[in-house]
Amino acid sequence: MLFASGADYSGAPPHCNGWNFKDLAMSKAAKTAPESGLDGALLARIADALERIAPAGLATSAPATGDAFVWEPAHGGLLAVARVASVPLALLQGIDAARDTLLENTRRFADGLPANNALLWGARGMGKSSLVKAVHAAVNTGRDGARRLALVEIHREEIASLPQLLRILRGADRRFLLYCDDLSFDKDDTSYKSLKAALEGGLEGRPENVLFYATSNRRHLMPRDMMENERSTAINPSEAVEEKVSLSDRFGLWLGFHNCGQDEYLAMIDGYAKHFGLALAAEELHRRALAWAAGRGGRSGRVAWQFTQDLAGELGKTL
Repeated sequence: MLFASGADYSGAPPHCNGWNFKDLAMSKAAKTAPESGLDGALLARIADALERIAPAGLATSAPATGDAFVWEPAHGGLLAVARVASVPLALLQGIDAARDTLLENTRRFADGLPANNALLWGARGMGKSSLVKAVHAAVNTGRDGARRLALVEIHREEIASLPQLLRILRGADRRFLLYCDDLSFDKDDTSYKSLKAALEGGLEGRPENVLFYATSNRRHLMPRDMMENERSTAINPSEAVEEKVSLSDRFGLWLGFHNCGQDEYLAMIDGYAKHFGLALAAEELHRRALAWAAGRGGRSGRVAWQFTQDLAGELGKTL
């Protein structure tokens, strides 16, 4: 970066979030250009470049319309998602108990009734994130205007900014379902404390118009070896582990997902084939689906969906 000799760069920037670099640079140019030998055109180019890389200012209010958003504080806050990648709720097989519980909890929240934060944990590829998106779509069916529930995805890396997001959503006239996929914390990661305070225990508390759902392969959101290490090195082992485990206690609903058997796997295949009109004899469909699963080393909802995509492409069908 170029700095003019003898220029005064003291003082606070004109904007604390998204500096007005061009005005700043041009005002300095008027004072320093004759001394430094830098012409105004060059300084203007430098200022334009700084403007392009400057972070966008965060919105101060929640959007009044739209069904889905991604929280991107580095790019202005809540970014609208035109189309959510989801599957119909009826296609999710083998998770009936979790489906019914989460659907009822979400409906209560959308209707303005008390509801619990939910942690969906367990086996990979068994429909945890798909269930959240499918339930959101199902609950919004038949609703309009402010009665529609907005889904906001927050990435694991942005958890530390969750209190900032909650302050934006707190004053809105609509209800928001926050969703974090594959949530977990590693050693020396302290951002889980922001999540703990935001869910329960903080002075402000969770806004009444916000609910939080998370998916994870870990029941307590921490790796087992990390918890065992805490036990072995702490003066009071139980207290050390409690500090880490207490995060999962903030979720009123724990919904477990387990590996599926062959019958459940084939039911998923049959459901997808019927829904998308994949014309193949049942015996041949099952034979190929089982061969696909054997090649992947296991059966799951994700494997069933990947097989369906491959078969649809082979048959010239769009999904």
